[in-house]
Amino acid sequence: MDPMGNDAEVSDASLIVRTDEIVYAWAHEGAEQSGVLRWSGEAVYWEDSWHQPQRVALTLIPGQGSLVAAEYSYPAGTGPEWRWRIRLSERPDGALVLQMTNIAPWGEEARAVRTVVRMLE
Repeated sequence: MDPMGNDAEVSDASLIVRTDEIVYAWAHEGAEQSGVLRWSGEAVYWEDSWHQPQRVALTLIPGQGSLVAAEYSYPAGTGPEWRWRIRLSERPDGALVLQMTNIAPWGEEARAVRTVVRMLE
């Protein structure tokens, strides 16, 4: 979308945290999108209508300073695999941040998604 990582597309978003899943919704170029992180025992699965329409298993990453952090590797043509990391964090003001990061084989990280939500009163 933004190869230099300098421009952000802004949209309304929602985030629902349940015991065994995190459900989120957002929009891209006016089209509604949604995704879910779902726990099943020790496994975590992710799917997203725009980023990842086929469910994939994620590996939990402990010690990331977040509520949950997980990632998976995916093929990128004929070269080495890339990684996609998802983290859910809580800011000191109580806002939740769902961030997705694309990680190149050489270790460079590029934020792909950052959703900041505040509790409805």
